[in-house]
Order: sequence, then C-alpha cells, then structure tokens
Amino acid sequence: MKYELVVFDWDGTLLDSAGAIVRAIQSSCQDLDLPIPDDARARHVIGLGLADALRHAVPELKPDNYQAMIERYRHHYLAGDQTLKLFDGVPEMLDRLASAGHVLAVATGKSRLGLERAFDHSGLRRFFQASRCADECHSKPHPQMLEELMAEFGVTADTTVMIGDTSHDLLMASNAGVDSLAVTYGAHPHEHLLACRPIICLNSIKELDQWLRDFG
Repeated sequence: MKYELVVFDWDGTLLDSAGAIVRAIQSSCQDLDLPIPDDARARHVIGLGLADALRHAVPELKPDNYQAMIERYRHHYLAGDQTLKLFDGVPEMLDRLASAGHVLAVATGKSRLGLERAFDHSGLRRFFQASRCADECHSKPHPQMLEELMAEFGVTADTTVMIGDTSHDLLMASNAGVDSLAVTYGAHPHEHLLACRPIICLNSIKELDQWLRDFG
C-alpha cells in the first residue's frame, strides 16, 4: 500500500453536483439584481469556501451583501440537493479502499453543516474516518485541511494522496507536499487540471478505482 491516507474532495469528485452549484450561484445573482456569471466563471469557484467562491464569482458583490448572497445561494442549492446523485461506482470504490485498509477522509469547500447533510443523504458517512470543511479551516488551496488530516492519523505526506476535480484541490495538495490525482468529469476543464501537475488525470470513477488498485 503506497497511500495510507486517501483524501477526497466532495462536490464534483464523489457527488455530481457541479451543475447544481453553478445554477444556485446564477439564480442568487438574479435574485439580487447582480451580473450573472457565465457557466465557466461559476464553475471555476467550486471547491472554494462559500464566501471566497462568491467573492470570485461575483466581484461586483459588496461585502455588506455577502450574507444576503449566501442565504440566496443556500436557498437555491438546498431546494434540490436531495436529488443529486453520486457518480456511478463511488460506494463500491470506497468500500474496496476501506476494506483494503486505507484511511479515507474528505476535504471540502462545503460547510460542516453542508457536509453532514451530504453524508446523510448519500449514505457514505460510514466510509470516512475524518473530514475537514471550509468553515473550520482555511479555504483551499491553503494546505491546512490536509496538514490537519495527516497529523490526526500520524501519516506523512508521501503516504497521502488528494483526489479532486478542481485546481483548488490540486494546488492544496501541492502546497501540502502531497500527491494528487485529478478527475476530469467534475468542475474544472482538463487543461486547468493538467497545469497543476497531478500524477494523472482520470476520466471516470472506474478509471480512478483501477488506478488506485494498481498504484495506490
């Protein structure tokens, strides 16, 4: 076993939620009569903490209006989050990794409340021994989430891998001195992921699972 600790991003990596996040950002802007970001701009901020994401997606948003924007975003996202689906093969992959003895964790731009809700809806809580969220750590790409997880389990950077669908995930891994695997079916385009120099870009959960079987 090369990687004792396998850390997953959530949105766009395990859960097919990137489109819902984009729509929630755009609908929130419409509610508040703000310029509506295009899909590419809205997708780029997925993985950041919510306040950081809104600041980048909607630069016209004044600090006094952050809370109103966050409330509208949560309204739109939570209205449909129970209908979101895991990518095909996720539970089976996690079950195999856990059974093989890997420690599994989540590092996400979601809030703690949001991740707990997602754990409950998805049924994946049982696979993860720890998690870190953007409202209890610095937002990605700061390495704090990974540093805390490694410290919690007493593992080193060379036995840890971060798996994510955004440049924020991959840069966080780089900043922590950790290997990264990019998945191309989520929020960020292939070329953005390649620029962050992951070990490999994988196009599906099936490919990810096979790579981890062979090399993880």
